[in-house]
Amino acid sequence: QVRLVESGGGSAPAGGSLRLSCAASGFPFNLYCMAWFRQPPGKEREVVAVISPYGNMLSYYIDSVFGRFTISRQNANSTLFLQMNNLNSEDNAVYYCAAQRGACPVINSKPISSHWSAGTWGQGTQVTVSS
Repeated sequence: QVRLVESGGGSAPAGGSLRLSCAASGFPFNLYCMAWFRQPPGKEREVVAVISPYGNMLSYYIDSVFGRFTISRQNANSTLFLQMNNLNSEDNAVYYCAAQRGACPVINSKPISSHWSAGTWGQGTQVTVSS
């Protein structure tokens, strides 16, 4: 049974930092594309960043977080991370960890929210940025 459990959300001031973690279990972690999605209030869920399987550790980001967020993974511990720096109000959202077997859905070096029909998500963790 695939299980994803996020942690590390909370409140931070604008310009501050948070680090999210996702503990994965029930599947061969190193064979799965891993991703962070987010859903701001009243908006659709969108992919934020993805990191490739097979030990390649290739990562891709949407434009709005590039240079501020870093996705990483520890295959030995089946754990995914998202380091978020220089937070702003647009980062207010529920953040979800996601997993899908195989290569990451990417077009022109940008992650895409579609093509995740076979994906699995965690229950999410709230990130609140105060101005």
